Amino acid sequence: MAAAIVGGSLLSASVQVVLDKIISNEFLDFFRRRKLNVSLVGKMKMTLLSVQAVLNDAEEKQITNPAVKEWLNELTQAVFDAEDLLDEINTEALGCKVKARYQSPSCSAKVRNVFSSRFGRSYGVINSKMQTLFERLEHFAQQIHILQLKEGVSNSVWQGMPTSSVVDESVIYGRDDERKKLREYLLSEDVGASGNKIGVISIVGMGGIGKTTIAKLLYNDDEVKDKFDLKAWACVSKDFDVFRVTKTVLESVTSKTTNTDNLNTLQVELQQRLWRKRFLLVLDDIRGTSYVDWANLKDIFNAGEMGSTIIVTTRDENVAKAMQTFPIFHLTSLDSEDCWSLLAEHAFGANNSSERSNLEGIGREIVKKCDGLPLAAVALGGLLRTKLSKNDWNKVLRSNIWDLPNLNVQPALLLSYHFLPATLKRCFAYCSIFPKNSALEKEMVVRLWIAEGLVHVSKSKKILEEVGDEYFDELVSRSLIRRRSMDGKSFEMHDLINDLAAMVSSAYCIRYEDQKALENPKKVRHLSYNRSWYDYFNKFNSFYGLEGLRTFLPLPLNGWSFDYYLSNKVIYDLLPKLKQLRVLSLSHYKNISELPDSIGGLKHLRHLDLSGTNIKRLPSVICKLYNLQTLLLSDCKFLTELPEEIGMLVNLRHLDISGTQLQEIPAQIARLENLQTLSGFVVSRQQNGLKVGELQKFPNLQGKLCISKLQNIVDPCDASQANMKKKEQIEDLSLEWDSCTAQESQHLVLEHLQPSTNLKKLTIKFYGGTWFPNWLGNSSFANMVYLCIRSCHYCSLLPPVGQLHNLKELIIFDIISVKTIGPEFYGCCSPSFQPFPSLETLSFGEMPAWEEWNFMGGIATHFPRLSHLSLSDCPKLKGNLPSNLPSLTKLHLSSCSLLESQFSVELDNRNIINASNLFSELMLGLNSLEQLHIEGIPSRTAFPRDGLPETLRVLFLKNCENFEFPNHESLRSYTALESLTIWNSCCSLTSFPLGSLPVLKWLYFIECKNLKSFSISEEEDALQCLTFLQGFYILECPELESFPHLGLPTPKLRRFWVSYCNKLNSLPEPVNALVGLQELTVLNLPSMQFFANEGLPISLRTLRIGNLGGIFSNADIIKWGLDHLTCLSELEIEGGYLVNMIMKMEVPLLPSTLISLHIYHLDGIRHLDGKWLQNLTSLECLKISSCDSLESLPQEGLPSSLSVLTIGSCPLLEASCRSNGGKEWPKVAHIPCIIMDKKVII
Repeated sequence: MAAAIVGGSLLSASVQVVLDKIISNEFLDFFRRRKLNVSLVGKMKMTLLSVQAVLNDAEEKQITNPAVKEWLNELTQAVFDAEDLLDEINTEALGCKVKARYQSPSCSAKVRNVFSSRFGRSYGVINSKMQTLFERLEHFAQQIHILQLKEGVSNSVWQGMPTSSVVDESVIYGRDDERKKLREYLLSEDVGASGNKIGVISIVGMGGIGKTTIAKLLYNDDEVKDKFDLKAWACVSKDFDVFRVTKTVLESVTSKTTNTDNLNTLQVELQQRLWRKRFLLVLDDIRGTSYVDWANLKDIFNAGEMGSTIIVTTRDENVAKAMQTFPIFHLTSLDSEDCWSLLAEHAFGANNSSERSNLEGIGREIVKKCDGLPLAAVALGGLLRTKLSKNDWNKVLRSNIWDLPNLNVQPALLLSYHFLPATLKRCFAYCSIFPKNSALEKEMVVRLWIAEGLVHVSKSKKILEEVGDEYFDELVSRSLIRRRSMDGKSFEMHDLINDLAAMVSSAYCIRYEDQKALENPKKVRHLSYNRSWYDYFNKFNSFYGLEGLRTFLPLPLNGWSFDYYLSNKVIYDLLPKLKQLRVLSLSHYKNISELPDSIGGLKHLRHLDLSGTNIKRLPSVICKLYNLQTLLLSDCKFLTELPEEIGMLVNLRHLDISGTQLQEIPAQIARLENLQTLSGFVVSRQQNGLKVGELQKFPNLQGKLCISKLQNIVDPCDASQANMKKKEQIEDLSLEWDSCTAQESQHLVLEHLQPSTNLKKLTIKFYGGTWFPNWLGNSSFANMVYLCIRSCHYCSLLPPVGQLHNLKELIIFDIISVKTIGPEFYGCCSPSFQPFPSLETLSFGEMPAWEEWNFMGGIATHFPRLSHLSLSDCPKLKGNLPSNLPSLTKLHLSSCSLLESQFSVELDNRNIINASNLFSELMLGLNSLEQLHIEGIPSRTAFPRDGLPETLRVLFLKNCENFEFPNHESLRSYTALESLTIWNSCCSLTSFPLGSLPVLKWLYFIECKNLKSFSISEEEDALQCLTFLQGFYILECPELESFPHLGLPTPKLRRFWVSYCNKLNSLPEPVNALVGLQELTVLNLPSMQFFANEGLPISLRTLRIGNLGGIFSNADIIKWGLDHLTCLSELEIEGGYLVNMIMKMEVPLLPSTLISLHIYHLDGIRHLDGKWLQNLTSLECLKISSCDSLESLPQEGLPSSLSVLTIGSCPLLEASCRSNGGKEWPKVAHIPCIIMDKKVII
C-alpha cells in the first residue's frame, strides 16, 4: 500500500497553487492588458476544480487500481508543468514592471515599447502553450468518468486498529526511567497546573515509539489500581470529535454498547457514572483537537473526585498543549541494547539460545534500521522468527525495511502522514532530499520551502517566514521532525520517517547517490547529491535529462570545514540548460571565482547560495533574476563589490554578506523594502553612498546584522535615524569601526545606535570613545546571552555587565587602557545582588595594562554558573582571581606571567614554589574541573601536593618549561584524566612512566627537550591502565632514545605517531602486536636501525613513512608485509630511497586496496619507472610533491581508476604534464581532476 500513495496525497495542494495563480487579480489583469485569451483561463479553472474534487477518491482507488495510480502520476506532472508555465508568464509581467519602475520616464517608455513589441510577438506562443495545457488537463478530466472517480469521498481506508489495556510485561524492554517518572505523576495527589480538579498526563511521540505500551503499563500497575475507584480505556484514533469521544468513553466505563446519537444524553450519563469517583481514564491516540473541543468535555470529567487523572497519548504536541496540567512527557527512541533485546525476544522467544548467539552480530546491525523504534523492532523480530539462518538475516539486513513483506510499521507511520493538511504534505515530502541523520536547520529549510512555492500566506498579515515557521513547528509537533539539540535550532528526521518522506515523494524528489542512472528523469523536480572533494563531470552526465528540475542542492549545506571543487562544465554547460531551477546551491566550491552571464537565464530562480566560494564579483545580469528571494554570499572572502542595480531584485528577502570584503554597498539596496535579513550594512563615506539612516527603510529586519565602517558617520545624529530601538527582531548585532581612533563623537554614535532590548547577542569592535553609553549593561537587556567587547583602546572602565541576568558568554579582548576591574563591572552594589547569575563562559585576552581584579564583598560566589574561564595575554595581572567556582569545567591560562605573585611564595631546596603557589590556590574548590590548559607560565612550580581535581579529564601544558611534573605515585590519583599534552614543558622530565594514569586515552609529547625514555611497570594495574590508550603522539623530542623493551601492551591503540626524534633507534617491537592500530606515522628518524621486522599490523588504514636512518634491503621491506595490508587505504612515503626500492621490486609490493597515495621529497629521482602502480586498481588520488628532479611518469601509465592527480612543487614534471604540448600529457589526460601549481583543473 505504501508505495502506491504518491499521487493523491500531494496533488491537492499543487492543484490549489495553480488555481490561486490563475484566479489572482494580478494574473487576470495581465491577461486582459495583453489581450490574451482570458476565456481560456476560465476553462482551465473549471477543469482544475473538477479534477480536484475527485482526488480523495483517486487516492484510495490507486491502491488497488493501477490505471488510477497512473492517472494520478501523470496528472501530477501536468500540474507541475502548469506551475512552470504560469510562473514564466508572471515573471515576464514582473520584469516589465521592474524595468518601468527603475528607469527614467523616457527610458521607461522605450522599455514599454520594446517589451510590448517583443511580447506582442509572443502573444500567440503564450496562447498556444495555454491551449495545449488546457487540452492536457481536460484529457484528465474526461477520464474521471471512465475511471469511475467520485466527488466527496472520505478517507475511510485510513482507520487505525483499536487498542486495549491488555499488556504482557514480560516482553517489554527499557522504559524503566520513563515509567518511574510517569508513575510518580500518577500517584501524586497534585494534579499539576493550579486551578484544575482533574490531572492530565500527556505522552507525546511519533507513531510506534511506545506511547500506548507505557500507558498500558501505568494502567495495569497494582498501586495505580488501588488509588482509583474507576478505570476506563478509550481508543480514539481519529480526529477529535466531542460526540464520538464521549460515546467511546461511556462505552468503556459501562462496558456496554450505546446506540443513541444524542450528545446531551451521552454526556449526562457519563457525568453520572463519574460523579464523586476518583477515576483513571486513558484516551489513547488522540489526533487533532483544540482547546475549545477539550473544554467541552472537561466539565463532564470535573464531576469526578479530586485526584482523578486522564492519560493522553498523541503524536501531536499541540493536542497535549491544549489538554495538559502536568508537564508534557516526550517519549524518545529506545537505546540500541533495549532495542536488540526486544527484537531478539520476538525473533527467538525464550529458547533458541544457540541460534541467538550465532545471529546476534547480524541482529545488532539489523537493529540499527529500527533507529530505536520499538514497533519496528517487534515487526522485524516477528518477521525473522521463522528465518533462523544467517543467509535470511543477511537478506533482511541488506533490504530496505519498507520493502519487507507483512510488516505493520508502514500503516502506523503512514497514518501520521495521511492526516497532515495538504500544504504540509508537500513540505514534508520535500524534506526527503535530506539524507538520514542530517541536521535540519529550521531557518534554511523554511527558506527552501518558500523558494519552491510550498508556503502560502492567507489573508492574514503574517509574512511568508512566519507561516513557514508555523509549518515547521507543526511537523515537529506531529513528531515527523524531532529536535536534535536543546537550543531548538537543529532538528532531524527519524530514519523511518525519512524513509516515509522518500517513499511518498519518490517520483519527483531524488537523493542522487552512487552515480546511478536516473529513472524517469523528466519527472524529477527536486534533487540533492552528496558532494565529494572533487565533483568531476562524469557524476552529472545523467542530469541533462532533468528538464523540469527545480532544486539543485549539494549536501551537506554547511561544507565550511572542507574545500570542494566542481567541474566547470557543470557551471557553464549543464546549469544554463536547467531553465526551471528555483533553488541553486554552489556553496563551498572553491574553484568558483565567477559566474557566467547565462545565470541570468534562470529566471525562475528564488534561492541562490554562493557562500564559501571564491567569487570576486557578481555579473550584472544577476539583477534580472526578479524572483530571487534569497542570496547567500557568506564567507566569500574575495567578494569586493555588489552589482549597482541590485535594487531591481524586488523580491529579495534575505541577503547574507557576512565574511566578505565588501567596502561599499550600492545605495540602491535601500529600495529592497522586502528585506527580512541583511547580515551586513556598510556605511559609505561617499556623498551619494549608503548612509546609516537608510536602515530606517528596513523595518522588518531580523536575525543577524553587522553595521561596519561607523567611522564614516559625519553627523552622529544620523545614527538615530537608523531607529535601532524599533528593530525588535534583530537578535545578533555587531557595531564596528575600522580601527580604534580617539573620537568623542563616537560616543554619541554608539549612544544613538542603542538596540532593542530583545537583542540576544552584541559585539562592539574598535570603538574610539573613552566610556561606554549607559544602555550597555543596563538590566533592561534581559534577553542578552552573548556580549563581546573588542579593541576599544580608550575605555579605562568596563560597563556594568554583571546586571545582565541572562548573559551566558562574555568576551573582553584587547581593551588596553583598563588597569583595574572592580565594582563598576558588576553593577548594583546591594548586598543581596547576585552579579552574573547565568554567566557560563568568561574570556579576557590581550589586556596589557590590567593589574587588579577586585570583587564585591559579602557575596559567596560572583560567578555561580561559570563553566569556562579563560585568561590570556594579561602580563601585569597580579590581583585576586575568583574563588569558589562550583560549576567551572574548563580553565585556560596563557601568558599571565605575574599571576603567581599574589600568593605567598615559599621555595624548597630546589627553588620550586611549594604547595601554596598559583596552581594550588587555583585548584581550591574546583570540584567540577574537567579541562585545564596552561600556557606560557615561566616560573618554577610544582603540581599541588593534593593533586589536581579528581574530575580532570584533559590536561594541556605548553611553554611551561620549569613546571615540575608529578612523580609516578602522584599520577595514580588522576583517575579521570583521559588526555595529556606536554608541549615544550616540564624540561626536568627525562623518563615518563607509561601505565601510571589509570584511564588515559590520548598522550602527546611535543618538543620535550630532555625526554629520553618511556618506562612501564610490570605491575598488573599498570598494564591494565595501558588498555585504555587510543592515541600516542611523539614529535620533536631530540633526546628520546628508546621505548620499553616489553613493547607497548596497548590493545586499543588506534593512532601512533613518531617523528623528528633524532636519537630514536627503534619502535616498540613487535609493531604487529599493536593489533588495533589503524594509523601509523613514522617520519624523520635518522637513527632508526630496525623497523617492523615482524611485519606491520594488518589493521592499518593509514601509513605515513619516510626518512628512516637505516639501510633497508629488499628483504627488509618485504618483511613489512605491505601487500598484506588489506585494510590500508591511505599511504604517504617521504624520500627517494624507499620509493626507489619499491619501484625495483619484481612483484608489486603495495596493496591493491590503496585509495590515496602521496609521495614527496624524492631527491635525485628523475623518472617514475616500472609497473609498481599498475596493480593499484582502487587508487583514486595520487599526489606527487616537492620533487625538484622528477621529469616523467611511468611509461606504463597511471591506474585507470585515478580520479585526482595532484602535482605540487615539481617544476619539471608540471611543465611536462601541461595540456598545451607537455610530453607527459597523454598519460594524465584521462584523469577527471588535475591539480597543478595549486590550480584545480576539473
